[in-house]
Amino acid sequence: MDNGDLEGGGGDLAFHGKGGRKYSPVVAHDRAVLEMSSMDPGSSSDSKSCVRKNNAGTLGSLDSDGREGSNPENGGANGPYQEHKLELFGFDSLVSILGLKSMTGEQAPALSSPRDGEDVSITSGQPKPSAVKMGTMMGVFVPCLQSILGIIYYIRFSWIVGMGGIGDALLLVSLCGLCTFLTGISLSAIATNGAMKGGGPYYLIGRALGPEVGVSIGLCFFLGNAVAGALYVLGAVETFLKALPSAGIFTETTTKVNGTVSEPIQSISTHDLQIYGIVVTIILCFIVFGGVKMINRVAPAFLIPVLFSIFCIFIGIFLAKKDDPAPGVTGLSLESFKDNWSSDYKNTNSAGIPDAEGNVHWNFHALVGLFFPAVTGIMAGSNRSASLKDTQRSIPIGTLAATLTTTGLYLVSVLLFGAVATRDKLLTDRLLTATIAWPFPAIIHIGIILSTLGAALQSLTGAPRLLAAISNDDILPVLNYFKVAEGSEPYMATLFTAFICMGCVIIGNLDLITPTVTMFFLLCYSGVNLSCFLLDLLDAPSWRPRWKFHHWSFSLLGASLCIANQVHPKNWYPIPLIFCRPWGKLPENVPCHPKLADFANCMKKKGRGMSIFINILDGDYHERAEDAKAACKQLDTYINYKNCEGVAEIVVAPNMSEGFRGVVQTMGLGNLKPNIVVMRYPEIWRRENLKEIPGRFVGIINDCIVANKAVVIVKGLDEWPNEYQRQYGTIDLYWIVRDGGLMLLLSQLLLTKESFESCKIQVFCIAEEDTDAEGLKADVKKFLYDLRMQAEVFVIAIKSWDVQPENGSQPDESKEAFTAAQQRVADYLAEIKETAKKEGTPLMADGKPVIVNEQQVEKFLYTTLKLNSTILRYSRMAAVVLVSLPPPPVSHPAYCYMECMDLLVDNLPRLLMVRGYRRDVVTLFT
Repeated sequence: MDNGDLEGGGGDLAFHGKGGRKYSPVVAHDRAVLEMSSMDPGSSSDSKSCVRKNNAGTLGSLDSDGREGSNPENGGANGPYQEHKLELFGFDSLVSILGLKSMTGEQAPALSSPRDGEDVSITSGQPKPSAVKMGTMMGVFVPCLQSILGIIYYIRFSWIVGMGGIGDALLLVSLCGLCTFLTGISLSAIATNGAMKGGGPYYLIGRALGPEVGVSIGLCFFLGNAVAGALYVLGAVETFLKALPSAGIFTETTTKVNGTVSEPIQSISTHDLQIYGIVVTIILCFIVFGGVKMINRVAPAFLIPVLFSIFCIFIGIFLAKKDDPAPGVTGLSLESFKDNWSSDYKNTNSAGIPDAEGNVHWNFHALVGLFFPAVTGIMAGSNRSASLKDTQRSIPIGTLAATLTTTGLYLVSVLLFGAVATRDKLLTDRLLTATIAWPFPAIIHIGIILSTLGAALQSLTGAPRLLAAISNDDILPVLNYFKVAEGSEPYMATLFTAFICMGCVIIGNLDLITPTVTMFFLLCYSGVNLSCFLLDLLDAPSWRPRWKFHHWSFSLLGASLCIANQVHPKNWYPIPLIFCRPWGKLPENVPCHPKLADFANCMKKKGRGMSIFINILDGDYHERAEDAKAACKQLDTYINYKNCEGVAEIVVAPNMSEGFRGVVQTMGLGNLKPNIVVMRYPEIWRRENLKEIPGRFVGIINDCIVANKAVVIVKGLDEWPNEYQRQYGTIDLYWIVRDGGLMLLLSQLLLTKESFESCKIQVFCIAEEDTDAEGLKADVKKFLYDLRMQAEVFVIAIKSWDVQPENGSQPDESKEAFTAAQQRVADYLAEIKETAKKEGTPLMADGKPVIVNEQQVEKFLYTTLKLNSTILRYSRMAAVVLVSLPPPPVSHPAYCYMECMDLLVDNLPRLLMVRGYRRDVVTLFT
């Protein structure tokens, strides 16, 4: 009995089911059929199925092309009952959506790629032939390798080794490589959690954190790729002009290195970079217009010479000898390795040539910004996810393989470059890779040009497709111009990308573009890591990635590495470490000076921000653990009583010096480490004859300088006003040395407090007698105006510091204080000299050898005397005075420094001595 017999049979034809129940076949006049014939079965708008009664007593329908369905007379291929059964229950659209149209004997149409959650339109007709899909090697590994092995390795890597040294360079490569490797793991996990459509990382982040977050990060990644295209173009042009100087239209020459005359070093003109860069960008755009197929055809032609050039570099390093092939090349030498191990950060000019008067300052954070684009490019494969055969296999294997390959290459290159040339050669020859290459430099020039052009093609290919994917999601209407149909080339997006690329090429400086590229990529990588972290943490039922080698802690670490860059000065805020240990004795149950919390609140804007109150107990930790707990609880109660946002910490150490040294090294985490150490000036040290205080006080200042912490020392803490004591007058700043703007910032923070809001700021610039006072005053005024700070400026010209005090030049009390200090210092020096002579040991003070230059000590005393007299003359009625803190002289007794400080603070009721650290805390820019 076939289907035809069953459907055409009468009501008597029935079959028995399990348990003896009777089942009758569905017939045309059945009640259920009559009710359903008036219902819309829910098929698509282009193919509406309807159920109607035909003359033959069978069910008819419209097929997906709108034609009448087959019946037994028409000889349906699969029999009329089988097809009509699907239409009867409204399965036609569901089968089409699932791509199972073959169940009804029809071919399923190709699907579009709409946003998740939207209805899918089923189109009729035959599907378009699909494009040839790519595998792991050509689809992911080769594009990633081309994007990663870019210009930075060839023309900046040896320079980075020379500036940072081998040690810092190894740390730099390891840090950046770890960041991208962890991102690659997160990317692999997300990419294997289901099918991935076009858009690469945008698609991943948008589906994990929502389309709004996806668009914001996706646009950053698009801009990063577009700007990176300019980076690669400029690298290719710079290499071409260095290899062929006669092609330059304009020329520039540098004849000084570190301020001394040297052999002329030819620098490439910015105008040449701009002109050639625009021409190259236009040529690359025509190649990109040819589509992905053309890019895939030319990719091996770009990659093979690159790999060969790297091989030639390594051969050249092993064959190099002393001054061969160029002066400064030492061959692989252990001596060069040792000389280049440590860092040598210095100023350079815009061309990267060391110059003491250069306007570009380099440190480890700056090198991170310069080098990081050399490890980006790990998403070049995921950008082409729509063109891959198997995204869930190709993206993890290809991406991680490219990351490990290039990171290993960089680590080996650090060791070899550091051992093959002198530091001067590393810093002055940016094309050292070409200089030492075997058999001749032209191979490297060709390799550099091809590698950078290949990376530029990958950027100019991936960025437009990313922008088109964002536009197709209809989240930002302004991007509707860049929409494209599926399978079409994004020509408008390519033109827009080329426009951005040419705009960055006009900048004409590769070192200025790289930090911008770094920030764009770091933001995108942090988004990918954060997406994987949240998905791992929430563990949703749909989170089942095939890539099992991942963990939420890896993603969290990767995201943390991406966002831990140096804080910009405009976002800098003080995190004070309040040193609570008194120099003398406090009453019982009083954990620290009552006014310390009041001063800590003055260092915060509107009272917001964290302070760390620290005290040190002398002794053994096991013996004093309970004392430390009780002291911490007491200090915490004091902080809460003073309404100060902060935490209390008690450290047990053998002595105060060792305890503070441990605290200043370890306290805090990341950007939440304290950056300012606040302590009270030991005014009682001479009065109570506390001879151990000078050594401890100077030791704390030196520890802060070594740990790169700012220092604020408060004199007159007893007189510091609380929040209800309003002050009038001025806040006077005596600006002697560059401190990164810390004194200016502290004065502005004081103005935000009710007790000081009625005061005005005065800035006194101390200058030599022959200084252009009016010019200096105008410069400082302009600087303060750009900082949005209101202050009155004064320039005080003082005679040279080494002039001895003349009769009548100082008040009587000042001369008496100076003479008394001279006598005490002379007596102290005589005492330690006598002790050293008796014991037959070198001159010792504070438990360590010292070297005393008595003339320098006397000059230091006179300097502080002159400064004290100047402050008393102009700022006797000031509400508070801020002055630059002079650093303790190296290898001098701490006692001599304390005598100088006593002269400086004498007769000043309320004084802040401030020393900044090696960074700016204010900026001209928003």
